[in-house]
Amino acid sequence: MRKFTALLLLLAIMAPLHPVQAQNGTGPVYIVQSGDSLSSIASRFNVSMNELMSTNGITDPNQLTAGQQLIIPGLEGVVGVLSTEFINFGDSYRSLMRQTQVPESLFRKLNRVVSPSEFYVGVSMIIPVQSENPNKKRLSPKAGESLFELAVKNDTDVWSLVSINELDGTWDGLPDDTLFAPGENNGEGTGGLPSAFISAEIRDLPIKQGGTGVIKVKALPEVKLGGVLVDHPLNFFQDEDGSQTALQGVHALLEPGVYPLRLEATLPDGTTQVHEQLILIISGNYPDDPLLYVDAATIEPTSTESEQQELVKLTSPATPTKLWSGDFISPAIAYAESTYFTSRYGNRRTYIGQGTDMRVNGFHTGLDFGGGDGLAITAPATGRVVFAGPWTVRGNATVIDHGWGVYSGFWHQSAIQVQVGQMVQQGDVIGLVGGTGRVTGAHLHWELWVNGIQVDPLDWLIQTYP
Repeated sequence: MRKFTALLLLLAIMAPLHPVQAQNGTGPVYIVQSGDSLSSIASRFNVSMNELMSTNGITDPNQLTAGQQLIIPGLEGVVGVLSTEFINFGDSYRSLMRQTQVPESLFRKLNRVVSPSEFYVGVSMIIPVQSENPNKKRLSPKAGESLFELAVKNDTDVWSLVSINELDGTWDGLPDDTLFAPGENNGEGTGGLPSAFISAEIRDLPIKQGGTGVIKVKALPEVKLGGVLVDHPLNFFQDEDGSQTALQGVHALLEPGVYPLRLEATLPDGTTQVHEQLILIISGNYPDDPLLYVDAATIEPTSTESEQQELVKLTSPATPTKLWSGDFISPAIAYAESTYFTSRYGNRRTYIGQGTDMRVNGFHTGLDFGGGDGLAITAPATGRVVFAGPWTVRGNATVIDHGWGVYSGFWHQSAIQVQVGQMVQQGDVIGLVGGTGRVTGAHLHWELWVNGIQVDPLDWLIQTYP
């Protein structure tokens, strides 16, 4: 959040490098982001396009550039740079008011907030950055600790704590409440979290259908972490930076909306601390594929269900060792000059059994690469082979365990070139493209499972996990 705010302030300083037209008004400044349009900005701030254009001397609504400054009219009493930030785990309505020192009335006006119940992880909020905030240090009173003791320990005075945090008096400090004091953030504590948690963060908010949630937590020594995202238990593993990380897929067919995210900390003495917030899951905007006519045997439940259950069982264990390092690479990289995507993950599909009235609705569970029969398939990352054999639907199939609950599956091969138990390195040839199983032509289907859920493999090709 701090990095994003700093970037906006830097852009404000550099704004003369961008074409900024004559402005005819005063008010808070919004800095145009990549992908913005004048109509989307007007809608976001609940002003008319004509008013926005007039205030900023704009004659052509299509001539916006990233970094351009726009004055937003009709926001009397609001000054500074308007930053759009996503609410993260541990943030609360009250802690955001304290952190930004923005009056609640202005915050409600900017975000059209009716109730604090609208405040959930992944939702974007507009924050006016008025000046450098000197009160960045997070404090959290322990049980039985007075505000006076907390102030002395942190080289401040109790009246500053009362004023900055809008408390009713020196007696108004609650255990585990997040307070702010003069100074820099020392990394100790995230708003609203119990004392066992030093910090918690969810990356790449908001999470989409078919996305991978990355939950990083720093906890006190010897604290064991667990939890639930939506309805799926989280597995936490020790990362190199001392934090604990859980990776969790979100199902492509999960209805967009808000769902529970729960963190649980078990302390060395056996006691537990729990924090739960709602998290926003957004649509993946997946299109509909044309109707697919296939061999009826490949969609018959009696033949497909046992195969699906075997795959679920294979991909359920979360190996505690992370076998991959850095980025995943395309399994079609050996023939990259001639490959292309024939179908993307998440596309809604209807399969029709040839010569029958059998119809099965679902979604495309992986990423399809075009290419001819016999082309080399390579491992996208280091891992251990846990399955190599024929299936009815998936044809000749290989499943690789990359550790931490992450698995790759490769379907429809003409030949399998690895064995169960074999360790493969990134780039090793593991099989050949084919047309076995439920297919309409030869291609490579690559599937990625994260803690029991199929996710979009393309995400793993364009960014590093965790």
